[in-house]
Amino acid sequence: MIILASKSPRRKQLLKKLVPTFKIIPADVDESKVRAPVAKLAEETSKLKARAVAKLYPNDLVIGCDTVVVYNNQIFGQPVDASDAKAMLKTLSGETHYVISGYTLISNGEEISRSVTSKVTFNHLSDELITAYVASGKPLDKAGSYGIQDEEFALVKKVEGSYDNVMGLPTEDLSKYLDLLKRNL
Repeated sequence: MIILASKSPRRKQLLKKLVPTFKIIPADVDESKVRAPVAKLAEETSKLKARAVAKLYPNDLVIGCDTVVVYNNQIFGQPVDASDAKAMLKTLSGETHYVISGYTLISNGEEISRSVTSKVTFNHLSDELITAYVASGKPLDKAGSYGIQDEEFALVKKVEGSYDNVMGLPTEDLSKYLDLLKRNL
């Protein structure tokens, strides 16, 4: 069986593009304890998540994933509240940042971990747009306080790299390695 070690509805939606059936078992881990350079933080956090679930389900294929938004070498995680979301969005307005998703696959003692980076440029966001977006509640559970799929708010001007990666799961890259490990199930 394939297990997604995440409670993210976006990752569930994206994984369905690759695998029709899987279980969702969120990892119960303290992500704040992960120490790694900015470029490797998402990958290291994905390892923590995947290993925690794989320990409980050693005969299954476990997928752990984490996504971070990076601007000026600073990590923008999920906002702590609406005020934090507004501040992040104001900072990203009109600017270019990076979205890094790390994923880890564990199956029968084999482990594959990778990171995928996409470059995202925001439109200039008015205070009214930011206020309306935050009031919608959509940015409150997302790294960087935004979802690229929230197209009605016209946040993103340009994406270089994987759109799915910016949503939270780099399906194009993941599919190459997922097929390798699925054979072992």
